[in-house]
Amino acid sequence: MNYTTIRDFAKNSFVEKKSEFIGYISPVKTNDDAIEFINKIRAENRKAKHNVYAYILRENNITRYSDDGEPQGTAGMPVLDVLQKEGLTDVCVVVTRYFGGILLGGGGLVRAYSHTCKLAVDAAVKMQMYECFEVTLEFAYSLYGKIEYSLPEFDIKMISDEFSNNVTIKMLVKSEMYEKMKEKLLDITNGKIAITKSELKYGDFT
Repeated sequence: MNYTTIRDFAKNSFVEKKSEFIGYISPVKTNDDAIEFINKIRAENRKAKHNVYAYILRENNITRYSDDGEPQGTAGMPVLDVLQKEGLTDVCVVVTRYFGGILLGGGGLVRAYSHTCKLAVDAAVKMQMYECFEVTLEFAYSLYGKIEYSLPEFDIKMISDEFSNNVTIKMLVKSEMYEKMKEKLLDITNGKIAITKSELKYGDFT
């Protein structure tokens, strides 16, 4: 199953009626990763009134959130809802609120937490992850033109190319495209190409 996640940590913030809302987002792989990130942000914001969080993991299909003292349903769930609407997985968001003394009301809180999460999401670089193989091709220089011309039709992602005694190309190939690509390359080179692949993995095709 293909999925969308983020590349690195990001953050953004805004102020609503003197309350500062800061959104932090990080890629996470496990429940322990998410808890570690949440605790890190809490430690950095000990004076904050609330550190609301939500996270979604592929591992065991875990989805969790917390209002952290805000009225039920006004904080954690809106943050989670943004992550779900953005189609993100293996991510954790913490929204820190420094209370400014003015109550926002239930609807105001929902809007503020949703908006802060969206700001954090938009600050991050998304990655489109696909089931794929890391494939290595090795062949003679004379075949380079044919192979270079054919590869784009298989939506590959280049990793490296090396020109020594032969040409060696390393790339990511989506799992559903691998057999078609292999068949085509063997055909156009009359079998004069070495093709090896890794175990099935996930790779970024952004």
